[in-house]
Amino acid sequence: MTGFLGLSSKHSAVLSIRDADVVAAALARALEGAPAAERPGLERALAVVEATAAATEVQVRADWARSRLAAVGFAGDLDSVAAVKALRQAEPALSLLAAVQLQRDALAAPA
Repeated sequence: MTGFLGLSSKHSAVLSIRDADVVAAALARALEGAPAAERPGLERALAVVEATAAATEVQVRADWARSRLAAVGFAGDLDSVAAVKALRQAEPALSLLAAVQLQRDALAAPA
């Protein structure tokens, strides 16, 4: 989940809110008392959540930005004004500064 502080002219930060650690703890608790038939699925789910939790903030924002660009059909160069424009079309309340930060994150963290 990502929240945007760039929704007004006074704020331009992009804040990532992640609760993967809470989900991982819940899966670990479920795994402790799980019957043998459920264990493989829970173990796989726990591994996926732990891998997701290991992603850096930049990676999380970069993935989100790429997903929003894909949602509006943008297939151009990430290092372009058109990419920033497409991000703002995907999220109209996104400030210019926040869109540029997301663009930079997408460029910094390869897909």
